[in-house]
Amino acid sequence: MRLGSAALVALTLTGVDQLIKGVVERSMALGEMIPVLPFFSLLRAHNEGVSFSFLAGTDHRLLIVLTGLITLGACWMLARTPPNDWPQRLGLALVIGGALGNLIDRIQHTYVIDYFLFHTPGWSFAIFNLADVGITCGAALVVIDEFIFKPKRASAPPPSG
Repeated sequence: MRLGSAALVALTLTGVDQLIKGVVERSMALGEMIPVLPFFSLLRAHNEGVSFSFLAGTDHRLLIVLTGLITLGACWMLARTPPNDWPQRLGLALVIGGALGNLIDRIQHTYVIDYFLFHTPGWSFAIFNLADVGITCGAALVVIDEFIFKPKRASAPPPSG
């Protein structure tokens, strides 16, 4: 995966995330829930912390700096990852795209707009957004690449030709 392709993935994720958040903001009141399926609803919420509202109450400027540093670190890792290591590059692109989507929220609003809710009558999962999905899936792909794909590539015989 070339750097340009990875940048396109990151920017597309950021753009779609921001588009959805804008629709949610314009069309739903804070706390409003729209059932979609028996186990899934849209629920507008504001997260002033990070994942699972961890660090809620922390000065939003510190969260902006931390998110910015994580994003820059992922960009640095992406630039140093070989082009043939596409799982790593794709994972980092997803992390960067998600981090940028949430960073934009923090800068614009001091909180992150969340809207996905999986639930049952007696249980509900954390409320999250598309940027969070990108960060989670991207981080998982980086870990899977590191512990499964890379060792297999390293032990594979070189291509003949």
